[in-house]
Amino acid sequence: MIAKIIDGKAIADKICTQIKELIPISGISPYIATILIGHNPASKIYVENKKKRAEQIGMKFKVFELPENTKEIEVYEIVKSLNNDKTINGILLQLPTPQHINKYTLLDAISPEKDIDGLSTQNAGLLFTNRTKYSIAPCTPSGCMELIYSCEKNLSGKHAVVIGRSNLVGSPMAQMLLNKNCTVTIVHSKTKNIAKECCRADIIIAAAGVKNLVQPNFVKKDAIVIDVGINRENSTQKLTGDVNFNAVKHVAGAITPVPGGVGPMTVAMLMKNTFIASLRQNGLKN
Repeated sequence: MIAKIIDGKAIADKICTQIKELIPISGISPYIATILIGHNPASKIYVENKKKRAEQIGMKFKVFELPENTKEIEVYEIVKSLNNDKTINGILLQLPTPQHINKYTLLDAISPEKDIDGLSTQNAGLLFTNRTKYSIAPCTPSGCMELIYSCEKNLSGKHAVVIGRSNLVGSPMAQMLLNKNCTVTIVHSKTKNIAKECCRADIIIAAAGVKNLVQPNFVKKDAIVIDVGINRENSTQKLTGDVNFNAVKHVAGAITPVPGGVGPMTVAMLMKNTFIASLRQNGLKN
């Protein structure tokens, strides 16, 4: 029996449609400002995708395109100006930044209430202390949670394995699952037997950045498998994930494809974060 294919695009579209309907009711025009430093082609595509989605649902979107050699202090001053601009509801620093720029300094310079990526130290701290009522959560892990909920509403007592420990996905993902009373195991490049840890899991989140790392022997029958990986085939440039999709779909209970799984959800959760941030900044409940 083939696993349920979790349609991230359909779920993302539903979330964005709901936000589009709520924006006119709220009386607010959410406004996103994005800072893009340098000429990374992938970053430009990501920013364009965010801009397109934002404008589709009635949000405004402004991009500050800066040269590769822009000084950190110059970016810092732009962030401070955007913090003080009451028309701006969300501020994005497109990653990666050039090597001479300390991304953490700039991420922490963003006002926490405008940190729609949820990557500042303050928002991370609120997540890791389970005080999330007024925090903003990182988009990719939040999107993964929605994908999991589409298969299983009650996560309490479930065993989840997160493959990867990055600040962007792995660590906050594990904490979100822990906050929902899952038993969580994090595995990484120094884990001696990743397959042994994974094969007991009810939920696997693959976020290692290693093509086809997760094979059928990693997966318990009927487990939920969420593939965060984005890898390109050298010859065809085709996108593949961290999970051997065609093999694992015969073991798992539910699985996300690449593309069409986590990617659309990351953008959708960014839109949701922006809308929530705009409500809070205008004294409205979310």
